[in-house]
Amino acid sequence: PGPATFPGQLLYCQVRVGGCTADETGATHEGVRHPQDTRRGCEVEQWDSDEPIPAKELERGVAGAHGLLCLLSDHVDKRILDAAGANLKVISTMSVGIDHLALDEIKKRGIRVGYTPDVLTDTTAELAVSLLLTTCRRLPEAIEEVKNGGWTSWKPLWLCGYGLTQSTVGIIGLGRIGQAIARRLKPFGVQRFLYTGRQPRPEEAAEFQAEFVSTPELAAQSDFIVVACSLTPATEGLCNKDFFQKMKETAVFINISRGDVVNQDDLYQALASGKIAAAGLDVTSPEPLPTNHPLLTLKNCVILPHIGSATHRTRNTMSLLAANNLLAGLRGEPMPSELKL
Repeated sequence: PGPATFPGQLLYCQVRVGGCTADETGATHEGVRHPQDTRRGCEVEQWDSDEPIPAKELERGVAGAHGLLCLLSDHVDKRILDAAGANLKVISTMSVGIDHLALDEIKKRGIRVGYTPDVLTDTTAELAVSLLLTTCRRLPEAIEEVKNGGWTSWKPLWLCGYGLTQSTVGIIGLGRIGQAIARRLKPFGVQRFLYTGRQPRPEEAAEFQAEFVSTPELAAQSDFIVVACSLTPATEGLCNKDFFQKMKETAVFINISRGDVVNQDDLYQALASGKIAAAGLDVTSPEPLPTNHPLLTLKNCVILPHIGSATHRTRNTMSLLAANNLLAGLRGEPMPSELKL
């Protein structure tokens, strides 16, 4: 974008900007990029750390701000909005998820919201497939056996897992990411795709000959289940004891959406009792997951620290889009990617 011409104050959360001239795009910490133009014509306050900004510090810093750039770790609730006051006109989040934003309150105040869909679809789908393969082929267990001396000889059934060939894959949420996951799994010889969601999506499903079924049917028929839906009141706690009881004992469960879609106590019981074979999670509730959480004691549960979009290229693209959303909103222009409230 061209030079910023708006007056006022801008709060930039958890971003380092520097090392370039005013006409360049600024490279931030670990290669994340934002337009250096953000500094023109406005006051920028930064949270200068990779760690999430404490709520009290955010509450203090946002006072009087016209714009807020935040991450999914920043909970923008009524208290933060009250602290910001009437000046706050735009919030730009460097995420596709929006459950950290008090949207009802934001809408009530007429604040515009920018977010970053699409740009992380492929990267997140790659991670989902990686996590599925890692989990179903028991790779963390195998690596540990090599390290601790458990690899003594070849054994016929040692570390046997489950393969995708001729399998049935169920996807909860056939949106952009769900479709990208199916597209990547298809060449592995998956025999059948099932999906569930708010409504059938025949056009999108046609590429994979995917069948729309109920959630209980998907649980009962799938060899692999991938959760790729948004967190909504309808999906919160969707994968619970009843869900896991319907799954096959040889089934593998993967969640790359949001931790609160899963009842983790029920998942632990299903894994510990052998009701399902294994689980791979890139998201948990809370995040980070406490190191003494029961799920971390299980060999058949692989947990990653929410790294679905964690490639240099994708994070660069996300941060640039978030900054451009913010600048457009402050200028009163159409955002490259605005959330419809």
